[in-house]
Amino acid sequence: MAEKAGALVKNGHEEGLKLALSLLEEFGLPLGLLPLADVIEVGFMRSTGYMWIVQKKKVEHSFKMIDKLVSYDTEIHGYVEKRRIKKLKGVKAKELLLWPPVNDITVDEPPTGKIHFKSLAGVTKTFPVEAFADGQ
Repeated sequence: MAEKAGALVKNGHEEGLKLALSLLEEFGLPLGLLPLADVIEVGFMRSTGYMWIVQKKKVEHSFKMIDKLVSYDTEIHGYVEKRRIKKLKGVKAKELLLWPPVNDITVDEPPTGKIHFKSLAGVTKTFPVEAFADGQ
């Protein structure tokens, strides 16, 4: 892929997870936002903000504080910028019986303690940022 040329790429779970967490931290996003397992590769293209994650299997994670089940595909990618991930692919949040794809995540600036998830259908859900803290 052309958008991966010249990117910072880390292979393996430890190194990949380290890169993913450092990017979340750098861009002011909660560290528990991407609960990854068995990471194969994480890459980041600083010039465009394009980030991708490849993991061995799909991960379903329950964010207990907000009682929300989220599914992370084997491939996740999007564009990271300050307090935001846009054009996100590979993440779905369970909504009643449906799993609408999440394609935009934004943390309020200035900080209000809120994080917003927008689906392709234009539906936005708002939650406390601490629900996505590391270890939640």
